[in-house]
Amino acid sequence: MTSLFTSATGMSAQQSQIDTISNNLANVNTNGFKKSRNNFQDLLYSNEIVPGSATSSNTISPTGLHKGHGVKLIGTQKVFTQGNLTHTGNELDLSIDGDGFFQVLRPNGSIAYTRDGAWQRDNNGRIVNSDGYPLEPEIIVPPEATKLIVSQDGVVQILVGDDPNPVRIGNIQPAKFINPAGLNPIGKNLYMPTLASGQAVSTDPGQEGIGLLSQGFLEKSNVSVVDEMVNMIVAQRAYEVNSKSIQTSDNMLQTAVNLVR
Repeated sequence: MTSLFTSATGMSAQQSQIDTISNNLANVNTNGFKKSRNNFQDLLYSNEIVPGSATSSNTISPTGLHKGHGVKLIGTQKVFTQGNLTHTGNELDLSIDGDGFFQVLRPNGSIAYTRDGAWQRDNNGRIVNSDGYPLEPEIIVPPEATKLIVSQDGVVQILVGDDPNPVRIGNIQPAKFINPAGLNPIGKNLYMPTLASGQAVSTDPGQEGIGLLSQGFLEKSNVSVVDEMVNMIVAQRAYEVNSKSIQTSDNMLQTAVNLVR
């Protein structure tokens, strides 16, 4: 009775759905977090009669006869829609209004990418993330700076003392990917490029489709609690109905066994 194994694949798929929903909800307050969604695919079919097969000398089967064998999880996709921008007033908080990723230099020398714009200064004046990874290209804020100014197009300037004329100290250049869903999430709000994502293209904000910067704002998670709760209910009911299918199949087998008594 294939329904036992078919329903088992359905229960396994809905368990994976709950796992993804749980991770989304756990990161509802994570800066720059992008929710995930599961992509499912039906399994192979037993085609007993192929559609179009001859049923007589001058007629064919309009639908055929095939039996499905369940479902499988084929991918978990990040959804890179814009999260809400929250005003913080902190001059080191930055957000990208549109496409693009901040670039950070990891300790092993590789470049990682993030939407988390909660920046800080280390003991050398470098602008770094919460783990101390410096922003790339590197920007160093001198100790005599009294104010940091970041324009929408990524120009970083400072004010020194009472001098009203700002001094330029660098540029922030976000990166863009042709397929951001192909990025590999590695934790710590970071992504690494893959063959699926394509190569990073970095330039000034507002160029090549990269969004503009907003100083004093943070991008929050794009997770909608209401949507995730609805998805959780649907997954729970789907899990339950698949378990009922297994129970029904078991009852049918029990009825068949009792016939010989």
